[in-house]
Amino acid sequence: MALKKQKKKNQLRRKLVTKTNPKSPISEQYRTIRTNIQFASVDEEIHTLMVTSSLPGEGKSTTAANLAVVFAQQGKRVLLVDADLRKPTMHYTFRLMNTTGLTNVLTRQISLTKAIQPTEEEKLDILVSGPIPPNPAELLSSRAMKEFLSDAQNDYDLVIFDTPPVLAVTDAQVLGNLCNGIVLVVKSGSTEVELATKAKEALEATQGKVLGVVLNYKKTKESNQYYYYGNE
Repeated sequence: MALKKQKKKNQLRRKLVTKTNPKSPISEQYRTIRTNIQFASVDEEIHTLMVTSSLPGEGKSTTAANLAVVFAQQGKRVLLVDADLRKPTMHYTFRLMNTTGLTNVLTRQISLTKAIQPTEEEKLDILVSGPIPPNPAELLSSRAMKEFLSDAQNDYDLVIFDTPPVLAVTDAQVLGNLCNGIVLVVKSGSTEVELATKAKEALEATQGKVLGVVLNYKKTKESNQYYYYGNE
């Protein structure tokens, strides 16, 4: 049983290619996405960004983690928040404890300053999810969440949220409404156009601002070699 649990943890530890291999074509693609995000909103600087997808398994958490790294590498002070309060995974990616996190901050059990955890990447901090609550959507739409956003923006240049998939639960719609921009991740050869369209419409129905779409797992030919974007 212990071996099975360890295998599951290893599977959830995503490779941060932007950290381990910053000169790779994949890392360059993440930097391109970073630039596109910065140019996507000319009249309003992006301080809060949400990354989501239509369904599970499309690479949203990998995208959120790698975007956080490249923004930090650019010199911005970044806070990456695991706002998937139903199936959190960011603590596996960065190999952190998940005993206290966002849910503890929102229920005022601990301050934001005490809840954040540093990473090996300079200028990048993580706020893990904390204990899984019975009412995620209510917590994310609470007054405490708005106060948390205000406090986080005072301390960081950019706050990035990883959320549950849009079509699975309402959490992403709730949080998207509070963020400056949303990045929607789709999986090449897997995500159906109809579902991606429904996800975009659902986010926009709650006044969420979709900045663009990241095409993940796309096999690309370059210099007679193939690589998988977001899956190396």
